[in-house]
Amino acid sequence: MADSYSAFFYGTLMHPKVLIGVIRNKGEHLEVCPAVLLDHTRHEVKGCEYPGVIPISKGMKILNRSLTREEGSVRGTLVKGLTAQDIKYLDEFESDEYVRRKVKVHPLGSFTRIFEKIVDEDFVPEHPPPLPEISKLHESSFEADTYIYCDETNLNEELWSFEDFVRNNAWKWYGGTR
Repeated sequence: MADSYSAFFYGTLMHPKVLIGVIRNKGEHLEVCPAVLLDHTRHEVKGCEYPGVIPISKGMKILNRSLTREEGSVRGTLVKGLTAQDIKYLDEFESDEYVRRKVKVHPLGSFTRIFEKIVDEDFVPEHPPPLPEISKLHESSFEADTYIYCDETNLNEELWSFEDFVRNNAWKWYGGTR
């Protein structure tokens, strides 16, 4: 059996249609669940529609203030079943703006097939539930690759919103209509 990879996505690639466009296949082999990456912040990249994630120590310097637990955590999707070819396409997509690193993420739900999310289109909860207590999260950590932004000087102070991306820009990324 071929190697399989897991990755945590926190930006445009959280959208199933964007992800399958990048990996150039239907994603029938992929499973996805909501997840959270602790001790990181997600910021708008200057002049772009996509975000960059950095460790919380760097994020606090950009924000120049204390952060709430939610602000110091990045919600995203954990995807498992990625192939080596999928990873190759993802690395090309992320380019040298990002570096792929192993991180510990915490699932916030159960895994479903990604094509069910594409059909359902209900992958962005309007009001996500509060994060569980830290002790509960650590009971279920999962190692995955993610893409850390390389140049924090190119990040805006504003924290990036997936909900705003879906509402205003996602259609441009997968060739849809507004």
